[in-house]
Amino acid sequence: MCSSVLTSISSTGLKLNHSALPTAKRGTMTPMHATKILGLLLIFALLAGLGGCGFRSVPPGGSITPPPGKSGKGKGGTYRPYTIRGQTYYPLASGEGYSENGVASWYGPQFHGRKTANGETYNMHQMTAAHRILPMNTRVLVRNLDNGRTAEVRINDRGPFVNNRIIDLSYAAANALGVVGPGTARVHVRSVGNQPIRYVGPFYVQYGAFVVRENALRLRDRLAGRGYRGTRVTRGELGGTIYWRVQIGAFNTLEQAEGVRVGLLQESPDCFVIAD
Repeated sequence: MCSSVLTSISSTGLKLNHSALPTAKRGTMTPMHATKILGLLLIFALLAGLGGCGFRSVPPGGSITPPPGKSGKGKGGTYRPYTIRGQTYYPLASGEGYSENGVASWYGPQFHGRKTANGETYNMHQMTAAHRILPMNTRVLVRNLDNGRTAEVRINDRGPFVNNRIIDLSYAAANALGVVGPGTARVHVRSVGNQPIRYVGPFYVQYGAFVVRENALRLRDRLAGRGYRGTRVTRGELGGTIYWRVQIGAFNTLEQAEGVRVGLLQESPDCFVIAD
């Protein structure tokens, strides 16, 4: 409640709750005091008429009204409107026909292993992305307008909440598009449906990564001695740092690789499957 002083406002004027008025000490209330109090009440009335219990400001570009006929409002879950930094976003009911040009960015190690907006665990090595309003699991084709590279990603998170950016790519997607180095790129984003992506192998389970190559080679040999004879060491680079990845494989199907990953979770909780 904004104030217990104002009971209601009507066309006939203010209705006051007299018991809530400031009480002066006996003998100290003067006509001037009463005039000041009434003046304050009029100000409160104006504020109440403008915005209830306070002001609600909408930043430039803020969306308070959903696009006609396209909002997913009422579906619940990740379709519900949400507000970030004073701006309200209305997720679309469908990504069909979506097409947009803008700037892409990417997010990686600092978010790896955290929960995404749809409840998944973010894996920066998978081909996923964050979008402000596209439905979760929508597949989009992203084309880097600077180098012509394309990549297909699945929407599983919300963002980016930075002006002029339309999509936030996983590290794997950004790497495929050549965005990791510059950090951002001009892109075209087009929806291609919401069916699950069919990954093509061979598949590997990445057990760990090391800055020191010799450590990676020693782990490879230990895993090979345990029966993982296809274990390999590959070179990678992230943020200017070279690291060496220890990967178990190769597996013909995603299901085979996933079975091995689950069996290794106790000793390597961060292991994950990649498609080569």
